[in-house]
Amino acid sequence: MIDCMFPLAAIERISRKAGARRISPKAIKELETIVEEIGLEIALEAAQAARYAKRKTILKEDIKLVAEKV
Repeated sequence: MIDCMFPLAAIERISRKAGARRISPKAIKELETIVEEIGLEIALEAAQAARYAKRKTILKEDIKLVAEKV
């Protein structure tokens, strides 16, 4: 398990934008964990894509490319 970096209020806002009227604190924490795991996976694969392209910088296009696969 990774340390959580997102504020819980931001995760709650995402849930509310998705249409949730109420969301339990445990559900917010679980969604935060999942969002972070997916974000880490995307970042790792984007870093690989940048290295493959012989770049040190991850570009917006790298993120989009990887996110389409996830």
